[in-house]
Amino acid sequence: MDAGNQTGVLEFLLLGLSEDLEWQPLLFGLFLSMYLVSVLGNLLIILAVSSDSRLHTAMYFFLSHLSFSDICFNSTIVPKMLVNIQTASKAITYGGCITQMYFYLVFLYLDHFLLTVMAYDRFVAICHPLHYMTMMNPHFCSQLALVSWSVSILVALLHSLMVLRLSFCTHTEIPHFFCELTEVLQSSCSDALSNYIVLFSVTGLLGIPPLTGILFSYSKILSSILKMSSTEGRYKAFSTCGSHLTVISLLYGTGLGVYLSSAFSSSSSKGAVASVMYTVVIPMLNPFIYSLRNRDMQGALRTFVSRSFFPL
Repeated sequence: MDAGNQTGVLEFLLLGLSEDLEWQPLLFGLFLSMYLVSVLGNLLIILAVSSDSRLHTAMYFFLSHLSFSDICFNSTIVPKMLVNIQTASKAITYGGCITQMYFYLVFLYLDHFLLTVMAYDRFVAICHPLHYMTMMNPHFCSQLALVSWSVSILVALLHSLMVLRLSFCTHTEIPHFFCELTEVLQSSCSDALSNYIVLFSVTGLLGIPPLTGILFSYSKILSSILKMSSTEGRYKAFSTCGSHLTVISLLYGTGLGVYLSSAFSSSSSKGAVASVMYTVVIPMLNPFIYSLRNRDMQGALRTFVSRSFFPL
């Protein structure tokens, strides 16, 4: 390979969702609206949880972390995409691409870990209600959150450092709207076999156990709910984990859709469109999912909004 084509690359070109100029104003308005709704919704969740003492429990502690993660996740991807659409530019610097990829991976892994921890929290709440406050004490919850953050940061750093070893040809095009890890690896001019080995190994080691934990937790939850004699009790127990189960289904469902679209379709644009769901749409929907059927959260939000914007 000609050395002149190697890592002197200064920028990547993000091809985005569509190259049709007529679609750009619509895409800009759509993604700007979803981004603002996502940030505002998740920020309200955080503020409501922190300001209402009734929500100072393990469930809402992890929910506030998830909301913060979703804000950061969205902010890692959408602003740069909006700038590129508005300026009719597709460029992102080499350093900017690596940085975006790193933070994308941090908050992607963090979302999965937090959802796993929240499944365990629901398992304890429904299957061991008498020991819930003891088992899910603040110190233990803080440790779970710290481990989730630490592992996410370290694994994302590992992937990013390994990408820095690779060489890239000039005028590198990425058929995506952000620097997604597999797309960056496919754009490399050097051998990325070790990167793929690490990627698949990490996916197996950090992906299968959380999914197994979620499935185990909900199998026990379902078993406990079916054993309840009261219909009202069953409904109340199920309603406490319905929102979380919805988010889990959306996240893993869209993740599977992205994988299948990339595995069985030669069109990278289809994978990019599918990625919109878990990078933009799901973080926007999470505040609505967790508040629409949750009376405690609705009450906390109403109290916070009334105190902040309509003080007596």
